[in-house]
Formats: sequence, structure tokens, C-alpha cells
Amino acid sequence: MEAITALRRRAFLASPWPWRSLAYLVTSSVPGALVLTVVVAALLVGGTLASIAVGLPMLAALAFAGVPVAAFERWRLRLVDAAPIADPHRPPDRPGVGGWLATRVREAATWRELAFAALLATVLWPLDLAVAAVGAALPAALLTAWMPVLSGGRRGLWQGVAIHTPVQAVAALPAGVVLLAAGAYLVTVAAAARAALTRRLLAPRPDEAARLLAEVAGSRARLVNAFEAERRRIERDLHDGAQQRLVAVATSLGLALLDMPPGPAADHVAHAHGQARLALTELRELIHGIHPQVLTQHGLAAAIQDAADRSPVPVDLTLDLAGRLPAPVEATGYFVVCEALANIVRHSGAGRAWITAARRGGTLLLEIGDDGAGGADPAAGSGLTGLSDRLAVVGGTLALSSPPGGPTLLTVELPCPETAPSASSSPRTAP
Repeated sequence: MEAITALRRRAFLASPWPWRSLAYLVTSSVPGALVLTVVVAALLVGGTLASIAVGLPMLAALAFAGVPVAAFERWRLRLVDAAPIADPHRPPDRPGVGGWLATRVREAATWRELAFAALLATVLWPLDLAVAAVGAALPAALLTAWMPVLSGGRRGLWQGVAIHTPVQAVAALPAGVVLLAAGAYLVTVAAAARAALTRRLLAPRPDEAARLLAEVAGSRARLVNAFEAERRRIERDLHDGAQQRLVAVATSLGLALLDMPPGPAADHVAHAHGQARLALTELRELIHGIHPQVLTQHGLAAAIQDAADRSPVPVDLTLDLAGRLPAPVEATGYFVVCEALANIVRHSGAGRAWITAARRGGTLLLEIGDDGAGGADPAAGSGLTGLSDRLAVVGGTLALSSPPGGPTLLTVELPCPETAPSASSSPRTAP
């Protein structure tokens, strides 16, 4: 915790940490007094109206009073501890207020937060104010006690200290300085202990953090699968719909051109035929970029071969991919290869590239290299940041070696569960 670390520094008294700790303790009264007032009012009103069934929901709502209090306390903790506290609650199982209530009732974090709210309202905020008064108010009273004495008053501002003469007032100054320094340490230690208690009660438990992480990973995997399924659906719709219609249009225009005599009309038909063929070519490229059929039908090895064949830079392939891989892994690996080849064409000035792909145990290994100029920088907008983001979604990693002058080597590892071998793909080496 930063407040405890600051205590060990020589310049602690001149740092902002004593003031931040004092602010943390003093502002504890805001949620504490508010919770106490709301709870007492809800109990009185709810108990009075319970006989007509209006007060029962009000009393039941007190079970969730700790949720907003805990959220505010997690935010307020940043005064003395910069490390954030994760929200221990998971998303509701279904939308709506009913889903939210049903989910919160089953969570242990909800009841811990209720206990914290009760502790805050009855014990913590009065104790915080008491420590702040001892650590700051008493030294401040001693330091200012000389003001009424010198102005003709009979006693100092602090009623518990009898100061009647200027000599006594001057003598109170060093005592006030010493107490102020001691109060700074007292306030900071108390704030650190208070923050540790807050973190202990309001932070997710290890089992809750693991559960939340598993839920996030599962949700991310479902999103990836849904995204890839949607890409395949769009590809099928374009391939079986718009592309076939364009083929029919281009064929009809070609047949019509054969039966027409030379002239302006034939020129217009020829132009329309050329535009239809151009649109068909562009549509095929679009379909290929969305999700190529070769990937769906024949797997990653054939798709990498196809991408290498279409690359302007010659590519050497070494593929050891027996059997089909999970669809998200195949899609991610394919688009990583395509993006890497596009970067080679656009930025490297390479005369040759190579791709190595192999499955080792539960991992798919991809290496894409080139003999270009090197010096690839992920921060320069070369697409490497996008590759890292795509890989992170499926738990993959990316490593780049690109010294000035080359060669550049991109190494990718993707988690890939073992599947049964298939005859559709076998180890091979191809130029």
C-alpha cells in the first residue's frame, strides 16, 4: 500500500500523504452518516407500513444497501491506495431488475458488502473522525492557542488546555509542532489500516476472482465463435447469392454480345460485360477476405497455401498440420498469415518470404519471416497491434524479431486442443 510505503521516506511529513490520509478519514463520515440516516429512516417507515404490505419491499431493499456503499468505498480508496479493487459482482444472468436482484441475492459479496455498510454506519466513521480529531484538531488547537491570549482573551481555543499568559502560549507552539508531526504518522497509519480493512471486505475472494476470470474467458470464446460463424454465414450468402447472380449476368451479357452486330449497342454491351466481370472479381476478393471457402472446406494448410499462391512475394512453405483444427484457431491463424503477408508486401521490400506452421501438442506454432529491410515497429501502424489484439482473444501470443537490415521473423503461438488426425491434410514442404 502506498501510504505505508510513504511512511518510510524521509520526506514523509512534506509529502501529500498525511493530508490524503486525513481526507480519507474525514470523508468517511459522508457515507457513514448517510447510511445510518437512511437505514434508520427505512426501518422506521418500513416497520410502520409493514402492516399494509407497503413497507415490506422497503425493508427487503435494505439487503442491497451495501452495494452502492461498497462501490463508493472502492472508489474512495484511491485517496490512499492507487491499486484498484475489482468489482466482485458478476453480470446478471438475465436482463431487467429481477435478473439483477436474483443474481445479487446468490452472491456472497452482496452480504459482505451489507456487513461492511453496517460496520461503517455504527463503528468505522465515528472512529475515523475521532482519530482525525486527535491527529489533527488537537495539534492545530495548540498551534493557534496563542491567538486569543495575545489579543486579550483569557484562554486558548482548545478548552482542554488552560493557557492564560503569552509565555504559556509560546510554550504551546513546540508542543503543537511535535504533536502535529506525531499526528501525521497516526493519521496515516490509521488510514492505511482502514484501507486494508476495506480491501479485505470488499475485494473479490480468490475463488470469486477465478470464477469471474473463467466467465470472462468463456464469454470471450463465445463471442469469437459467434463472430466466426457470422463471417461464414456472410461468405455463404455472398457466394451462393450475389456471386451466382453476377455470374449469370456476365454470362448473359457475353452471349448477347456474340449475337449482336458491331455498333454502338454492341459497345455498350461489351462495356457492361467488362464491368460485370470486374464486379465479379471484386466480389470474389471480398468473399475471400471475409472467410475463404478453402479454409472452411479444406482447413488451414490449404488456406495458407492459397494465400501464399496469391502473394506477389514468393513464399516458401513448411506445413505440418495433420487433421483439422478448431474453427476459431484456423480462422485466427489464417488471418494472421494474411495480415503478415500483406505487411511484407507493403513495408518490407523483401524478395522472398517463408511460412512455417506446425502443431506441437496443444499449441499451433506459426512463423512468418522475410528477407526484407527489417525495422518493423508495432507502434508505427504496421498492423501488428491488430494482430496482437486478435490473438489475445483466443489466448495466443505474438513475438517479433525485426532488426534493421532484416530479416524479420514473426512467431505466433495459439492454444490448440488435440483432435483426431484427418487424411485431408498431411505434413508437406512446398515452394
